[in-house]
Amino acid sequence: MKHNATDVISSLSRQLSAAPHRLMFFAGALAVIVSMLWWALVLHAARFGWAIPLAPVQPGWAHAVLGIYGMFGPFIFGFLLTVFPRWLERPELTRRHYVPVFGGVFGGYLLCHVGLLGNTSLLIAGLVLMLGGWIAGLITLGRVLALSKRDAYANSVYGAALIGAIGLASYLLHVINGTPGLAYVAIQLGLFGFLLPVYFSVCHRMIPFFSSSKVPGYRIVRPDWSLPLLWILLILRVGLASFDAVGGLCAIDAALALFFAAHWLAWQPWKAYAHGLLAVLHLAFLWLPIAFVLFVAQEVVWIRDGSAILGRAPQHALTVGFFGSMLVAMVTRVTQGHSGRPLDMGVVPWICFVALQLVAVLRIAAEFATDQALWLAVAACGWLLAFLPWVLRSLWIYLRPRADGKAG
Repeated sequence: MKHNATDVISSLSRQLSAAPHRLMFFAGALAVIVSMLWWALVLHAARFGWAIPLAPVQPGWAHAVLGIYGMFGPFIFGFLLTVFPRWLERPELTRRHYVPVFGGVFGGYLLCHVGLLGNTSLLIAGLVLMLGGWIAGLITLGRVLALSKRDAYANSVYGAALIGAIGLASYLLHVINGTPGLAYVAIQLGLFGFLLPVYFSVCHRMIPFFSSSKVPGYRIVRPDWSLPLLWILLILRVGLASFDAVGGLCAIDAALALFFAAHWLAWQPWKAYAHGLLAVLHLAFLWLPIAFVLFVAQEVVWIRDGSAILGRAPQHALTVGFFGSMLVAMVTRVTQGHSGRPLDMGVVPWICFVALQLVAVLRIAAEFATDQALWLAVAACGWLLAFLPWVLRSLWIYLRPRADGKAG
């Protein structure tokens, strides 16, 4: 019996590590639940007086950082470790390239959450391990990049991953020495230097491509100036935010709102709604201009009377609305295609996607509720309910052979 159990575990391990996206998406799918489960407990404890172990750091900052780097990070590395060799016409990566990334990033992430139960030393050790896994991923991707022809998309996402390492290191230093500004740097770099450039670069490359493969007569629009302009605007944004230059920040956010709205329209979303996996990509992208319109509204009111009436609504339109929705859309597509299944959205991903739209609206509306603490807790539970069936389905797929019998 013991021998059989060992064989089963060994078989599952080999299956899970058969491709980088399997291993890293498995980590990310679990993190989707772990991150919000801990945060939901923190919010319920604050609202209802529950007794839970106190985090050794500011909980809201930990929630943001571990969400950015520990929850979204594995999905991004899983995607990049899969597509970099294809984009750059290099051999596929092997287990020795991506298993250390998984062990570091995901192992460190789990250790961080143990540390959040009241142990600073374990939190620091987890962050060190996460950063080590991140650097291992950068080294692997960097070698592929160095041996290849120039590719604007690969350069963009690799640069963003480098900034992500700086942001994660900033938070590690914050935990060690307590400097609040370092936590702020980690969050700003994570959102606007890491996640947003990666997401947009992938969308810019893949949404028109996917759309053209399904929609007859579709016109591909991928301007060469998009990525350079985005980087200029985001660098300016991070710099202005660091100096609390709200007037300049408002102008940059208005430019970003127009930039993203123009791309959404240029990609002709009305042509894609007959195809589920295309429709969710275009619908998810719409959250991006919406989020920056909210940022602009917040900044205009702040300039006028010093009031932050929208609270964190703009940030959550970006994180829950755009990053969360696009995560479901892109990961579902990759999971279906790379597991040998039909490129269909399916019932469970549709339920998750639609429910997540409601959660995003609920989280934004919570900023205006009389009992805000209650609705924040409800929104966190909504995230868990929306994602749980999708996560379980995804984990099941990652642990099974491809449906078409092929390797990978």
